[in-house]
This record gives sequence, C-alpha cells and structure tokens, in this order.
Amino acid sequence: MINALTSVILAMLTVTLVSFVFWPKSGVFWKWQRGKRNTLRVLIEDALKHLYDQEYKGLKTTIPSISGTLEIPGDETVRLMTRLESLGLVKSQEEGFQLTPEGRRYALRMIRIHRLWERYLADKTGLAETEWHPKAERLEHNMTDQEAEVLAAQVGHPRYDPHGDPIPTPSGKLPPKKGQPLTDIEEGELAWIVHIEDEPSAIYAQLVAQGLHPGMQLQVLEKDQQRIRVVAEGEENVLAPVVAANVTVEPLPREHEIGGPHDTLAVLNVGETAEVIGLSKACRGPQRRRLMDLGIVPGTIIKAEMRSAGGDPIAYNIRGANIALRKQQAEFIHIRRMKEAA
Repeated sequence: MINALTSVILAMLTVTLVSFVFWPKSGVFWKWQRGKRNTLRVLIEDALKHLYDQEYKGLKTTIPSISGTLEIPGDETVRLMTRLESLGLVKSQEEGFQLTPEGRRYALRMIRIHRLWERYLADKTGLAETEWHPKAERLEHNMTDQEAEVLAAQVGHPRYDPHGDPIPTPSGKLPPKKGQPLTDIEEGELAWIVHIEDEPSAIYAQLVAQGLHPGMQLQVLEKDQQRIRVVAEGEENVLAPVVAANVTVEPLPREHEIGGPHDTLAVLNVGETAEVIGLSKACRGPQRRRLMDLGIVPGTIIKAEMRSAGGDPIAYNIRGANIALRKQQAEFIHIRRMKEAA
C-alpha cells in the first residue's frame, strides 16, 4: 500500500515537473528557447544604437567600444559585426565601423522607442529615475511601429526624453547635438542644463542624488582639478569632474538672472506661512499631478501646522485642509516666506 502511494506521488511530481519545464509557450524550456532566439536580435539592436550614438557624438565605433557597451567578449563581438555586415546594416572602415542607410534607419527606430518608453516611465509611473533607462532597455525590443505610435500619443508626442535627449521623429529626423560639458564652463558663468547622461549608472545615480535635472539653471562658483562647485535652484552642489562631464549645458548671458535661491516647503517652521512659487522640474509624473491636485500651484498660501513625533511628515494647511506631506515631497515645492501681520 505504501509502495503504491509512493509511486502515485512520484508520478504526480514527475508530471508536474515535466509540465513546468515543457508546457507549450509558458514552460521553462520554451521560454529559454525564445530567449535564445531573441538574444541575437537584442544584441543587433543594441549594437546599432551604440553605432548611432557614437556617430552622433562624432566618435569612432570599434570592436572594443562595442564589446564594452554590450558587455560581451571580443570574439563574440567580431561575429556580431560580421553578421551586421552580412545583413547590410554596417560597413567596415579602416578605423572602425559605420552604419549604412538601412542600419541608421533601424537604429533611429530603436532609439525612438527607447526614449518614448523613458518619457512614459517618467511621466506616467512612479518608477525611480535610476530605473527608467534599464526598464526601457527591456521594453524596447518587443514593440511594433504601430505600438510605438500609440505610446507616443499617450505621452503627448514629446520632443525630448526626461534626460534631455531628443526623440527621433517617426521618419527618423533628429536635431543636431547641442550644448557642452559642464566641465567646460568657467567660474562665474551661468548655464542651463540641457541633458543628463544616464550611463554609466553609477555616475547617473550621483547626479540624481544631487537633484540635478534638465531645465535647471546654475552658476559655477568654483572650479579646479578636484571638484566643480555650482549653485542650482538655491542649492549648492559639489561634483567631481568625472561626474560633471556627464552634465551637458548651454551658457546663459552674464546679465541673465538665475531665479532664486528659493526656499522649499521643507524648511518652513511650524506656524510659518508661505506662498508657493512653483514646483521643481525634478517633480514629474504622478507625484507632480498629485501635488497639483492638492492645489499646490503658484500663488497658493500654505501654513505649516503640525510636525509629527518623528519630524516627518508635517501637516500643512493648504486651501483650508490639513494635508500631511513628507520631507521628500515638500522639497519639490518652492516657496516665498510671508511676514506675519503685526
């Protein structure tokens, strides 16, 4: 009896295991097979994007540059480039590789889809900034042209992604590269950020932590070989040159006045009242919409009413209602302190 029961249990476990591995479409084996089929296409598309990015920046594309970007061995990179040449997507040159017209169209299509996804993730989700790029990298390879246009409509047919990169048009048009590295700006000069490079991720994470974003105006206060000190939106930031090089800016006239420095709602003491000047451009998507839905728009009067036992959140009186906001949210709200009536 025991042996019969054991045999039945083993048979059931065997069937379950086989189903888990070989079940059509959803089984592990078939997912693995699809992954194998998709790997070459993903590598091809990522290589084409890299080639276009290098051309856009005026740089040469070589086996080492492709190998480093795609994180694959050199011999595999050689095979990949041989395949791209056979497909008529790239051609060899004495100093590297160049896209063919067909390869350039394919690359621009992938870049368009990637940057549309980043715009969507920034505007329509609460995903952290450091996750936009890797998430878009995973999504971009499984989208038709028709689906891409639906996505573009959902985000209002934007011209730029959240990092300041231009989004190619459906026909593949892209404006020329503009701006210069923050490291080229001299002490005392004013500039506004037009682009934040999101790779490598470690450097991008530092820029996010500093609160820097496209559209922000800044002034270089101090500059040497070890650091660059800037003031932006009333906050002082100190960047290593290797980090500052990933920030692209356009100079502003010396007579231009940078707004601020502005206080943020986070510094308002209990009992104090302030007028909202605006929301930081770093506040995007659902978070921005929520603050605006609460009536936090320029001209709104806010009073700090009560601080929680831990100091965060703080209750603010906004348009007659007490609303709790965390410090991270309050730091997005620029204010002008109001003097109490005598």
